[in-house]
Amino acid sequence: MAAATSDSNCVTSPDDRIKLNVGGKLFESTLSTLRSGGPDSLFTALSYRDTGDTNLVFIDRDPEIFSVLISLLRTNQLPSTANRFSKQELADEALYYGIDTQLRSAMAPSSFDGIDASNIATIRPASEGLSSTFTAAGVDGSIWIAHGGQVSCYDWNLSHSCTIRTHLDEIDSICRVWPEIAAIGSASNAGLHFYDFSHGRNVGTVRWTDPSDPRIFKARVNAIAGSESSIFAAFDCQHRENCILEVDKTKLQIVSQLARQSGNQVKHTVPRKLTWVPQTSVLVGSTVTSGAFGYSGYIRLWDPRSGEMVWETNEPGAGRSSRFGDSFACVGVDVEGLALFKLCSQSGDLAMADMRHLKEDPWIYLQEKNPSLVNTGGASSSVIHCYRRQVFVGREGDLEVWSRLEGMKNGAEIAGGDAEGLYRRNFVDKIKDSERGIIKQIEGGGNRLFISREDVEGIEVWETTCSSGVISVL
Repeated sequence: MAAATSDSNCVTSPDDRIKLNVGGKLFESTLSTLRSGGPDSLFTALSYRDTGDTNLVFIDRDPEIFSVLISLLRTNQLPSTANRFSKQELADEALYYGIDTQLRSAMAPSSFDGIDASNIATIRPASEGLSSTFTAAGVDGSIWIAHGGQVSCYDWNLSHSCTIRTHLDEIDSICRVWPEIAAIGSASNAGLHFYDFSHGRNVGTVRWTDPSDPRIFKARVNAIAGSESSIFAAFDCQHRENCILEVDKTKLQIVSQLARQSGNQVKHTVPRKLTWVPQTSVLVGSTVTSGAFGYSGYIRLWDPRSGEMVWETNEPGAGRSSRFGDSFACVGVDVEGLALFKLCSQSGDLAMADMRHLKEDPWIYLQEKNPSLVNTGGASSSVIHCYRRQVFVGREGDLEVWSRLEGMKNGAEIAGGDAEGLYRRNFVDKIKDSERGIIKQIEGGGNRLFISREDVEGIEVWETTCSSGVISVL
């Protein structure tokens, strides 16, 4: 709404007061409080009302929620009375008045700290509640959940916004590439597919093509990662041919082809996990396979600008580590701290490598000082996810966090290659949490951590609970 600031009859003193009738209840507030709602809010527009107009402004909305919102403008905090309303009710009213940004800030969880996190909710899509995969937004903590051939979207306050049905039988990988557009891959359908969730439709499909080999047209996507300008997708053919395609985000066209390889050996397997590292502009790909002879796999770094691989390690294989024979069961990438993490399959030990100083054997093994917490078994069912410079490890159903200790020496400076004291390990969950099932996927978004478990419906939402002055309204 436009504010008529040029009228000489307008009240201009911030301490002047204005009366409003909201749903039959009288409210009185200062102009400075109303204008704190921002230049585009209904409150600010009302604050510039002509003083010659003696008619009381009537707003046909809920007066109880209005009292919560006006208190928010006065203190930048939600009052305790906000607990009487759902998050969706508050969000709808805040959107009407044009102060949804202020409400979102007040309702946002505390800065995420894994040590103090707890499971505050479980999101269960209405149909086919078993999630195949999901993607979370790093800014606002919203989440898109794939279940079967459908995707259900939940906004910043975890309210269901929409569900769309794709043309795919099953969705195995999903990556948010624009605020309303996702790149989707399926193990049962060829190609990389793009869906616009604001309109619920398919806006494009990219396929890997090769005139000399028509079979490649049927290649399916196993992993997806996104940079500011590109999307990277790992394509795999049933006849053991695979590569990574770089796709322009704006045109949805193939820009380049990376790491084409073929064969049945593990070192030629398609990457099952892709991570883009913005600070160094490199793409990290990894894969892990298991069989009768244990685990094996690789980690590789590519520079898309040159199309060349800049570093790799194979376990077991050419990249011999100080614990050769104990190959990794899973891999994580800390894009903020520029570190690689691996979980050893036999010992269950966690190791890290500084991405700025990679070499043939870059691993530093994180030591557990508490004898009662030392790993006694392997990592047969494990997941690693790095978020906010914390390393979250799911072992079977247990969830733990490794947090970097500030002021400690860099890993490269620690004698003997053991990083005792560099990271501290803590359990995030309680026994009742770990008994829910084996952890399948972990992903951070906003100030939240999302977890899915094998054969368990819904996605768990974890937030930090040691907040000061924040009222929970969930």
